[in-house]
Order: sequence, then structure tokens, then C-alpha cells
Amino acid sequence: MQAEIITIGDEILIGQIVDTNSAFISKELNKIGISVYQITSVQDDKEHILKALKEAEENTDIIIITGGLGPTKDDITKHTICEYFNDTLVQNDEVLRHIEYLFEKYFSKPVSAINHMQALVPSRATVLKNRFGSAPGMWLEKNDKVFVSLPGVPYEMKGLINYEVLPRLQEKYHCPYIIHRTIITYGLGESVIADRLDKWEDNLPNHIRLAYLPNLGKVRLRLSAKSFEKEKIETEINTLTKELIGYVEDVFVGFEEDDSIEVILGRLLLKNRQTLATAESCTGGAIAKMITGVPGASAYYIGSIVSYNERIKTDILKVSSTTIGKYSVVSAEVTKEMALNIQRLYKVDYTIAVTGNAGPTKDKTDESVGVVFISIATPKKVFVKEFNFGQPREKVIERASVKALELLWKELMKNS
Repeated sequence: MQAEIITIGDEILIGQIVDTNSAFISKELNKIGISVYQITSVQDDKEHILKALKEAEENTDIIIITGGLGPTKDDITKHTICEYFNDTLVQNDEVLRHIEYLFEKYFSKPVSAINHMQALVPSRATVLKNRFGSAPGMWLEKNDKVFVSLPGVPYEMKGLINYEVLPRLQEKYHCPYIIHRTIITYGLGESVIADRLDKWEDNLPNHIRLAYLPNLGKVRLRLSAKSFEKEKIETEINTLTKELIGYVEDVFVGFEEDDSIEVILGRLLLKNRQTLATAESCTGGAIAKMITGVPGASAYYIGSIVSYNERIKTDILKVSSTTIGKYSVVSAEVTKEMALNIQRLYKVDYTIAVTGNAGPTKDKTDESVGVVFISIATPKKVFVKEFNFGQPREKVIERASVKALELLWKELMKNS
């Protein structure tokens, strides 16, 4: 069973918004055994939408459309769907009552003429109740294919998917089980891991696939299986996951389903009743943002000093001006002082300190663009490592942040 997702809106195609709807829908469909064959983004243009609907009908069993269901003149999805199905729009009294209720409750005024139009739906459509907005979802069938049209507002779309669309699809189709298991590794590149797994990967069953998902500083390894025998593939995936971890045990940090490196770090610090602080220069607070993105991080994370300017390094972090004068602000010596001094200043067990040249220029330093020094101070020692993360600027900042967390994780693992 395959589906295609069609997102409608010029705002997607000009890069004004990111299409997060397709990612959500794909995940939810996968959970009930429906594979996504293709994701298509089209303009707010009738001919473009009609062409996309025709091609999707030829390729897949289920077509899910998002966007273009608002009350304004540029929202043309309903009219275009009517043309595709040779149908007409009719007023749905239940939808109208829902819109009137929303206006009375939240706006204390009658429904405007333009919002009345949202109660118009194709006559052959099954209306899907929108619990979180005024535009209804619509379910139509043609040539044994299912077409579902949903509003583009993410929280409205999600409500309709969960409460209306998925239950109907599960009732209509007998789908196979699809299982994904993704592990996260830090510290080795994709090609090195692939060499380790070469023979093992060749011996995987035909219905199980391994995918490499590299990102800056980490590689995710995803095992995927599809079968109508749920217990069988669950057992196979569990066994193969254990085997896979055995090949990458030295760089394995957790499962994507429930663990990120930030979560793992927090868990280790809480377990050992230890605290952490950061001193950042070239990363500009990116490491602190990653750490504080974990709920409850205040139990172990004390704070940060973003010493972007040399004066903050000397006046607040108390880095020696002599050290800076001799080695420059981007140096192992300065980074080490930053780590030790914030450890004393904030009275914490562990610290991360980062200096570097993120680019695009060298400024007043001796090091090349891309060079970053990362220091970790522990209760017993301090060390510094040098890296060259290349260009561009965004890559340097992201790779430095991830590498800093990886270095801290390795230290915490030694003492756990």
C-alpha cells in the first residue's frame, strides 16, 4: 500500500516556510504500514494541482493533499478538486454550525461572508471534522483510490490525521507492519562504519534494509523491515539491532526513538549528581541551546558565558591577557583557561569551552577559518583538542557543538 503527499502553496516553493507537514504525515502513515511513494509540492495553480492529482492517482493508492483550504481567494484547492472529480460545491450545515460556534466563542461576532465559504464542500466528499480549526478535511474516492484533502495549518492537519484519517485508512486497508529501528553513533564517519558492516550488511534478509544517515559529527544507522507477520519482524529487528550495536559499540550512544546525545548527557550527570557549565566563543551559545533543549536540564546545567569578545574573556572569564597576547584568542591555551576558569567561577564538576574561527574571515587570530579548539574540564583533569571543520560558517558551528558534546559524553562514560 503506497501513498503520495501533495503540498499546495507558493510559500513552500519560494522557501518562505518549511514543509513540516509531509514529514509528520509520512511518519504517521509508516506507523500503520503505508509507505510513502512520493512527496510533491505544487503552486497555487489549478493546472499544476490537476496534473499532480492525475500523476498521483496513476502511481499510488492514497493521495493526501494539504494546503489551500482557507477562506481567501488564493485558496483554490476545493474548486480544483471539484473539477477533478466533476463535482460541485454544496454547503455542509454541520461544518457551518461548527464555524459559527468558533466565531461566537473566540471572536464574539457573527461569521463573515468569506468564512461562510469554508462550509462549502464537494457534494460527494465525506467531511472530516476539524477539531482545531474552521476548514474541514475532505475524503473522496475514485477508481478505488482514496483522496484526502486537509488544511495546511500544522496543528489542524495533525488533529485530522490522528482523529479522522488514520482510523479510516486502517479500517479500509489491511496493511503490513513496518518497523524502523535507528541507532545513533558519534565519532566515526559513514565510510569507516560502512567498511565495518560490509559483510554483515550483505547477509541481511531481503525484507530488511540498512540505511546510513550521516549528519555533522554523527551517523544514524536505520534498520527497516516490512511484513504482515508482526512478531516475526519484531524478533528479527531486535536480534539484528543487537548485532549492529556490537559492530559499532565504541561509538554507539543510543536510539533515535528516545535518546539524543543531549538527553544521554543529562541522564549521566543526574545519575552521578554532577553539574555542567559552558564557555563559548565561536559557537555563540549553540551548545547551551542544545543542552537546555532537554526538559529538566536546570537540575544539572548551571549556565554559560558566551565570551564572543576578547574583553569578556579577560574581564569575566579571567583569561590571562598575557596568554592571549602570546597565543591569540583562538588557541589551546586560551580554551584551557576558559574551561578551568568557568569551572571555578560556577563551581561545577564539568565544563565545556570552545574557541575558534567560524569564518568567513580570520579576524585577529593566527589560525585558519574552520580551526576550533574544544576543552573539557573534569573533576580531575582538563584537556584540549584541536579540529578543522572547514567551511562554511554554519557547518563549523554545528560540527563544533556536536563534537563538544561527544567529547564530554566520552568522559562521562569513563566515570559511570
